Amino acid sequence: MFTGIVEGVGKVEKISKNTKNRSAIEMTVNLGKHSKGLKIGQSVALNGVCLTATKLSKSSCIFEMIDETTKKTDLGNLKVGGVVNIERSLKAGDRLEGHFVLGHVDGVGIIKKILKKPKEVQVWFEVPKKLSKYVVKKGSIAIDGISLTVVDIKNTLASVSLIPHTIEVTNFHTKKIGDKVNIETDILGKYILK
Repeated sequence: MFTGIVEGVGKVEKISKNTKNRSAIEMTVNLGKHSKGLKIGQSVALNGVCLTATKLSKSSCIFEMIDETTKKTDLGNLKVGGVVNIERSLKAGDRLEGHFVLGHVDGVGIIKKILKKPKEVQVWFEVPKKLSKYVVKKGSIAIDGISLTVVDIKNTLASVSLIPHTIEVTNFHTKKIGDKVNIETDILGKYILK
């Protein structure tokens, strides 16, 4: 379980598609200071995708991904040097400052418009049609693992606004129109609709 409060960013150091086990891809990510205390078997959200730490070396960690992960998220499109958002899993007793984020990405959206304003950046992105019923104005959404509030939604286009701090500590400073983002809709909304 995560909160969508991204702790920082990491850099992709290596991607291996010829793994010795049954995983589709092994990805090595330099987590920097966020690797402190991490143990093999623990969960880390990278761009909002819950992955398991399988090997550790100083500040770098290897994560394995199956085909389902590479098909349903944007992690299969990452390249060496790519920047990913990092969030370690929630500990019992921690503050829940964002919203309930499971790290189970529902789909991939595409950034359609970026409006830079003096105190914020508004981002419009296309939501897969099958997910649009779960996206509500003023509701919670996780974009690349970042807990955000939906500002507006028009059919399959939704917008969020980012404060300067969010842009500085996440990978959003690297995003441009046409980029893909991982989307996880609010779990509470899913249960209510069900």
